[in-house]
Amino acid sequence: MNPFPIALAALRRNSFTAFLFLVIVALAVALGIAISAQERALRVGSARAADKFDLIIAAPGSHNDVLFSTVYLDPTAVQLLDPAIARLLLDEPEADFVAPIGFGDAIGTDPVVGTIAPFVDHLSGGLAEGRLFEALDEAVVGALSPHKVGDELEVSHGHGGATDADADAAADALEAGEAVQGEHEHAHLHVVGRMQPTGTPWDRAIVVPIEYNWLAHGLGTGHRPQDSHIGTPFDADALPGLPAVVVKAKDISAAYGLRAAYRTPQSTAFFPAEVLIGLYALLGDATAIMSALTLAAQALVVAAILAGVVAILDLQRQRFAVLRALGASPLFVFTTVWIYVAAIVVTGALMGLVLGWGAATLVSDLLAQSTGVAMRAEIGTRELSLVGTLVTLGLLLAVVPALIIYRRPVVDALR
Repeated sequence: MNPFPIALAALRRNSFTAFLFLVIVALAVALGIAISAQERALRVGSARAADKFDLIIAAPGSHNDVLFSTVYLDPTAVQLLDPAIARLLLDEPEADFVAPIGFGDAIGTDPVVGTIAPFVDHLSGGLAEGRLFEALDEAVVGALSPHKVGDELEVSHGHGGATDADADAAADALEAGEAVQGEHEHAHLHVVGRMQPTGTPWDRAIVVPIEYNWLAHGLGTGHRPQDSHIGTPFDADALPGLPAVVVKAKDISAAYGLRAAYRTPQSTAFFPAEVLIGLYALLGDATAIMSALTLAAQALVVAAILAGVVAILDLQRQRFAVLRALGASPLFVFTTVWIYVAAIVVTGALMGLVLGWGAATLVSDLLAQSTGVAMRAEIGTRELSLVGTLVTLGLLLAVVPALIIYRRPVVDALR
């Protein structure tokens, strides 16, 4: 005899209850899948965002603060790197380029970041539109910036808010070789290019020559007064302190050499991966604890559902007893009950897998919008293993109600 029609009929007879059991199993599984997939999306997205920042050198202090300020453009107060160290860096023969990074301004909620054109080209991998900046008042916008090539922008000091600063004073002062009075004067910017998508918060940034950033804060331009060019070489005596410097070394051995050379009492040097590994270790520990708790909760949910299934099947004991009286073997009854429970657990687990993936995708999109770090939630081996573990546990526990019905005497069940 085929036990599947009998199991299917039992599910239809208690369709509402079976549906509730399915939903409970699905939600329990979805919670674990969403946590696991989201944690991996966050880890992969943040690592990709730091790929192009080969080596970061800054003043001694928190590596986390410097990393989040430089890579993720999260405004944090950091100490400035001694100009004497910056001069040594800019003359490094082992570096393809040394890119000063400057912060402190914004247009609306979009940060204005100062650096040099070669770093923009390196980060973007070539522009999607227009050209790199070649003058003090030119800017390149990130791929997700709402501003278009040809737009004229007004910069405000700090992150957010507007200002009525004299738009052209800074540019005029540079051309005249005069010092800029005050530290909140910003020239209007002209957008001349758009970067390729980088999957980092730089996709929303307005990137300007580092000289613009220095000049707007009363720090000069890094060049002699009569020198109006932008970018390297800078004048060693005119360099201000720097929040951070990104170095692209000629090769891996040069990168490790520079990292060792600039770990001094006056400076610190680190690979972004070093900091991220430490953060991932903390994140991994939290995820492992959450996953263990989730799996335990799922097991309790399955056990509770099995208790409910036993109660439902107990109400149907006479039907199974009739089957036995009509000649069905005990093994047939056992198999029918096991299929009944297994169908609920397996179907609920598969529904939970889809729901968890959908929830992780939604959360990834929201996080990407708020942080600028591109994330994509995917179902991997760990999530499939989690579902497989729960299904295996459910199939094993399904033996319990099957044995209860299997061992029940026919005469007692018919009463």
